[in-house]
Amino acid sequence: MDSTATDRFEASRNRLASLAYRLLGSATDAEDAVQDAFLNWQAADRQQIKVPEAWLTKVVTNLCLDRLRSAQARRERAVGAWLPEPLLDGDPMLGPADTFEQRESVSLAVLTLIERLSPLERAVYVLREAFSYSHAEMAEILDITESASQQHLHRARHRITAARHRDGEVDPASARRIVEEFLAAATSGRTERLVAMLTDDVIAISDGAGLAEKLLRYDTPQRVAAVARGGFKPTPAKRRLAGGAPAIHYALVNGAPAILFVVGDQVVGAVTFDITGGRIATVRGIAAPTRLARLVETWRQHVPDTPLIAQW
Repeated sequence: MDSTATDRFEASRNRLASLAYRLLGSATDAEDAVQDAFLNWQAADRQQIKVPEAWLTKVVTNLCLDRLRSAQARRERAVGAWLPEPLLDGDPMLGPADTFEQRESVSLAVLTLIERLSPLERAVYVLREAFSYSHAEMAEILDITESASQQHLHRARHRITAARHRDGEVDPASARRIVEEFLAAATSGRTERLVAMLTDDVIAISDGAGLAEKLLRYDTPQRVAAVARGGFKPTPAKRRLAGGAPAIHYALVNGAPAILFVVGDQVVGAVTFDITGGRIATVRGIAAPTRLARLVETWRQHVPDTPLIAQW
């Protein structure tokens, strides 16, 4: 394949990766889908491809749908151990972020809700909300009618809106203040202050550092506060597991406020927050190395701010 064809594909790589990531919720799987698309591009009769961007979008979308429909993917996502893979803000895989809809479509909250959609509903939702494709274009990409595209989008929007804590975008300064107050209360063991910071229907989700077969889930403000108080208390055992005494940094992950536990240049844990009405609605603890691989890679190219806690 000549350099012109390679350059044309590379010019689309980030956009294709951000599409695949939104569809699959996994950076690793998204990279695999884009690489498979490149192999398709290599093998194609490119002289017959009138609009390469449209052709590549169709190939990547359908590769992702094939993955979602596979028996292996259904098993992986049915056991209750699946979480979207978090990405540090600035990662090109997060893709377009010019509109509220584009930013929301890559939030961990929406990536989790997308799991409730059928593969076609998911594809139409992502193509429309994140990439502004028309129903005619989506019908061509997905080999469906425009009417079917409209119906899939209507159902997808309804199901996501019905389950979504939607309070618009949180002011960045306010989000940081809330997270810093949460960290201070959790590390000092101030349970009453933690409870006051949580919504009545708060949930906390943890992957148990990848050691548990299923995600750990907690609800009620009192239970979540107790778990946070215990989880944020440093112990020798936790430091051994982390490989040292981590620094705790504030960061943005998938557009949401987060704190990262960092040992050297290695992110060993991430806690993300969904905030609504000035209170915390969801806390996610992610520490499985396989879920943090790309975030670690991006962090190493990042110049961090002064840590909130220099040594936990």
